[in-house]
Amino acid sequence: MQIALFGATGGTGRQVLEQALASGHTVTALVRDPAKIEARPGLNVVCGDVLDQEATSRCVQGADAVICVLGSGVGTEPVEAHGTQRIIEAMQTNGVRRLVAVTSLGVGDSREQVSPEFRQAMDTVLQPIIAAKTEQERLIQASGLDWTIVRPGGLGDGPRTGDYRSGTDPTLMAGLVSRADVAEFVMRQLSDVSYLHQCPAVT
Repeated sequence: MQIALFGATGGTGRQVLEQALASGHTVTALVRDPAKIEARPGLNVVCGDVLDQEATSRCVQGADAVICVLGSGVGTEPVEAHGTQRIIEAMQTNGVRRLVAVTSLGVGDSREQVSPEFRQAMDTVLQPIIAAKTEQERLIQASGLDWTIVRPGGLGDGPRTGDYRSGTDPTLMAGLVSRADVAEFVMRQLSDVSYLHQCPAVT
């Protein structure tokens, strides 16, 4: 499968990239700094910014599916919503249907699935990022594409274990999950449409 990947140099994005290549997929990744990504067989790199429509379209062209793992740090200008809008437009222009995007538990109707402490952070220091992810989800849900939104709990750098819970049960509470396990769940969505037009948690 040909995959267009956005956010490939982030923690979860790197795990998605490694697992996609290990599974024999071809990946085209849009990166601002090519020095942050190692050249290897099966990987095509497009140098550019997700806010640049032309670069984003080049990344999407010819893809069978798109994986979006865009993220922003505290104190930076969130790119999730504006970048996702560019990705959606590129997919619509190029006739690409399948989109798997990673946001976060706590966003949208999952607010009660995170701890009171995290909800407090969502309303203060994380407010700009949560607002961007909320708008990102709204844009995806209104896109008309074949989307799945993956909402992980707290992210850690542990190994891929396969020992995690997932689903749309609103009683599923956020807990620590490795980025490698989130990547495994994301990759499964490419061949499994059980969560088509749904927002499963991974925790």
